Amino acid sequence: MSPDAAVAARVAARVAVAFGGPSPEHDVSILTGLQAARELLRDGRDVTGLYWSKSGVFHKVSATLEAADFLEGVPRGAEELRLVLGDGAGFVPAASRLGRAPRPIELDVVVNCCHGGPGEDGSLQGTLDLAGVDYTGPSMSGAALGMDKLAFAGVVAAAGIPVLPRAPLDPATREIGFPGPYIVKPRFGGSSIGVEVVEDLPTATARLAANPHLRSGAVIEPFRTDLFDLNVAVRAWPEIELSAIERPLRSQGSAEILGYSDKYVGGEGMASAPRELPASIPDALAKAIRDSAREIAVRCEVRGVARIDFLSDGETLYVNEINTVPGSLARYLWVDPALSFADLLDAMITEAIECPTPPHNAVGADGSVLRSAGGIASKLG
Repeated sequence: MSPDAAVAARVAARVAVAFGGPSPEHDVSILTGLQAARELLRDGRDVTGLYWSKSGVFHKVSATLEAADFLEGVPRGAEELRLVLGDGAGFVPAASRLGRAPRPIELDVVVNCCHGGPGEDGSLQGTLDLAGVDYTGPSMSGAALGMDKLAFAGVVAAAGIPVLPRAPLDPATREIGFPGPYIVKPRFGGSSIGVEVVEDLPTATARLAANPHLRSGAVIEPFRTDLFDLNVAVRAWPEIELSAIERPLRSQGSAEILGYSDKYVGGEGMASAPRELPASIPDALAKAIRDSAREIAVRCEVRGVARIDFLSDGETLYVNEINTVPGSLARYLWVDPALSFADLLDAMITEAIECPTPPHNAVGADGSVLRSAGGIASKLG
C-alpha cells in the first residue's frame, strides 16, 4: 500500500468520541472529549460525538460543540441512543424513523474519554466488549484494576515497587498499623475528588458517613508533608513509550494536597494546570520513575495512554496511582519525545482496531456436562 493510500485508509475509519458519564468527573470528561473530537476533525477524520449524560443515557451530538453547550445537560439537537447487545448490537437511535427498525450508527472505533465512574472502572469497557464495539483505552480488567486503589497498590507492591502503606477503611476499623496524620481517599475514584486529610483514626472513620465519595469504599494511608507529586504518561502502542516527567504545581494559597481545582479549573482540563515540565529532578530519581512506569505498564495491562502518578521527597520514590483514562488524555506531557495530539490519538485508534480486546467465547462448553447431569431435582435432594 502506498503512503497516500495508507493515510486515506486510516482517515476513513469512522470514529466516535465518548465523553461525560454518571461520574463526579463528568464535566472534565466533556472537556477531554471535545478536545479529542476537535483534533480528530482537524486531522480529517469522520467524527461523531457520543455524549453520556449524568443520568446514564447516550446521545449522538455534533463533534464541533463547545463546553458551554453542556451547561444545562443534554445539548440542543442531540439524538438519544441505546447501547444494544446481541442482534443489531451497537449504538442505536432510540426512536425509529419512518416506521423502520433503527439500525446502529456506523462507526469503527470509540475513543473513550470518560473519566472516573463506569467509564473508567471497567463497566463501559465490558459493555462495549459484549456489543462487539472496538474502543481505545484500558480493557475491562485493566480499567477495574486501575480504579481500585487497594488492588492496584497490592499489584505494585508485589512487583517490588515502593508504595506507601495503604489499608482499607470502614466504620469498624480500630487499628491500621501506621501513625497519623492520614489521607483518606475513595477506593474507587480519582482526580482528588473526595480526598481528605485528617489527624487521627477516629476522625477518618467519622468522615465515612459524611463524605459521599467514601461510601462505596475507602482507603487510608500516611499523609506525608515532605512528599510532592511527579507524573509520567505511558503508552503501549506501537511499543511501550514514556513521556517527559512532570511536577504538578499547586496554586498559591491552595490546600495541602494537589486538589481538583489545581488540576482542572483552568478551562482546558489537565492541559491548563500549572506544572514544571520536564521536572527538575535528579537523574537517579528520573530513572527510577521510568523503570517503575514500564513495569507497571506491563503488570496493569496499559492500553491507549495512561498517566502514572508518583510521590517523592526528591530522593525516595513511591507509586501513588494510575489513571487509565487521564485528563486531556495526557497529551500535554509528550514534549520529550515530542508527540502531537493527532499522532497520539492516531496510535490509540490504530491499536483499538488492529489489537482489539479479546472477544468472549464459549470454547469448552460442548454439552458433556449437560448430557451427564440427569434430573435437576436429584441435584437438589
